[in-house]
Amino acid sequence: MMELVAANWWLFVIALVIGIAIAWWIFVANRTTRVVTSRPDVLEEGSAPAQRNQALIDAPTATAAATAAAPTPAPAPVAAGDDLKRIKGVGPKLEKLLQSLGVTTYAEIAGWSEADIDRIDAQLGNFAGRIRRDNWPEQARFLAAGDEAGFKAKFGAV
Repeated sequence: MMELVAANWWLFVIALVIGIAIAWWIFVANRTTRVVTSRPDVLEEGSAPAQRNQALIDAPTATAAATAAAPTPAPAPVAAGDDLKRIKGVGPKLEKLLQSLGVTTYAEIAGWSEADIDRIDAQLGNFAGRIRRDNWPEQARFLAAGDEAGFKAKFGAV
């Protein structure tokens, strides 16, 4: 057997190379994915604008759609009220937003029910979740009662 291999080694090498080539063709070359499209490139000269993108550009924003669907209530008059910024988690922007919703005093916030909290929280936009997270009603109860020491003990300095 060794004499046969020694005499014809070059045939075994050729057979091995042919075998590797066939295996490569079966397992690699024949498995490539080909993407065939008939849509023209929208970036080419003279192409129409992308319809999908244009539809998104032309569509009204969700805020505009909601505003158009519901009548705009008259802004609530800003009455002289408490300094809502004393409540931890309420800054100048949030104070203005609360005032636009008609919330101006600690007593109002202190008296909120769970339904009131849900209703107001839904209108806070990016500030949603702060009422419960910062416990505004409890803070407002201390401030409405004028209990500065209790407020400071529970929530820290104002």
